Amino acid sequence: MEITIRRAEPADYEGVWRTFQDPGVYTGTLQTPFPSIETWRKRLAEFPENDYFLLACAGPEIVGHAALHSVGKTPRRAHAMAIGIVVLDAWQGKGVGSRLMAALTDLADNWLNVFRLELTVYTDNERAIALYRKFGFETEGIHRCYALRGGAFVDAYFMARLKPKSVRV
Repeated sequence: MEITIRRAEPADYEGVWRTFQDPGVYTGTLQTPFPSIETWRKRLAEFPENDYFLLACAGPEIVGHAALHSVGKTPRRAHAMAIGIVVLDAWQGKGVGSRLMAALTDLADNWLNVFRLELTVYTDNERAIALYRKFGFETEGIHRCYALRGGAFVDAYFMARLKPKSVRV
């Protein structure tokens, strides 16, 4: 089935909420099990205008999503944005993550004047790390005991990508 990428709308809250029912999704993020549907309704209704939340859809089903978030209010960090991305377990390895990353990096490089993209990924998430490296991200550091997951503390890499030289001004 063809995957389409589009910007999330407030009415998409239920589909986004549904993605976080997938243990493969919430264990790879800082989300907790049993998310509140009302929390996701509010998040999408109040999503910051200068942030971007993209959906990967297979027909009407949301199979993944990704976002670009401002990293702070200071103008000294205006050149940077943070990335968050999830893909349903059943759709991993089928190009969904690559389609989302391509859309995010295109926005950052060609439309938003973003020079630096940042993300955090658990050190055991090899598939995600490979995806990020494919798009030019490099490991800059490691956070020891970064988060509690399934009763154990796990480490995470801090990764970043600078705007490629071919598109730098």
